[in-house]
Amino acid sequence: MLWGMSTSDGGMRERKKRATRQALSAAALRLAREHGPQNVRVDDIAEAAGVSPRTYNNYFSSREQAIVVALAAERGHGVAAALRERPADEPLEHAVVGALIEQYSEGGEPDRDALALITSAPALRAEFLDTIAAIERPLADAIAARTGAADQGELRPEVLAAAVSGAARVAAERWLQPEPDVRFSVMLNEALMWIVPALRAPVPGRPGVTPDRPRGPRDSGGAR
Repeated sequence: MLWGMSTSDGGMRERKKRATRQALSAAALRLAREHGPQNVRVDDIAEAAGVSPRTYNNYFSSREQAIVVALAAERGHGVAAALRERPADEPLEHAVVGALIEQYSEGGEPDRDALALITSAPALRAEFLDTIAAIERPLADAIAARTGAADQGELRPEVLAAAVSGAARVAAERWLQPEPDVRFSVMLNEALMWIVPALRAPVPGRPGVTPDRPRGPRDSGGAR
């Protein structure tokens, strides 16, 4: 710990950063809805949130990023945290699908107004899809921790996370189209069903070992 800095000081600083980020994204969304996203400048967002443009650039790289954060939030760490909180004995395919659907249901569900805004500008659409894809790295880490692969250097968690991220992106791309008129969580669940067999599949070269059942002494040739 740095001299003169207490844990409470660090926690207060992080809360202030989160509050500033939320204020900026909320201002960006409000201005985009009032004037259209193409008519919103970074300076306008910063002024509405009561900060300088330089401070704005410490939090967001574009106006589109700020707008999308307000609409879709940053789900990657939320999905990973939700997966870590699932029951340890729950099959991996149920845990992963459940964690994602949980993040995009109820209050986290993008609504039709959000859809209309996202599709009104190609840059917003691209940013929204990038936000969906950003779940990959945190999800890979959570899968590795859950399956005991974190210390084995295995590719499986990263491959599975990439498949999940890809399915989520496809669901988002389909949801952004005019038809069909369904909730995003429904579209996401349908897309994830196609990769359930991969989440459930035995680990190659280790019969009987599945992604949610880490290798134990018996599997690794230890004491029997």
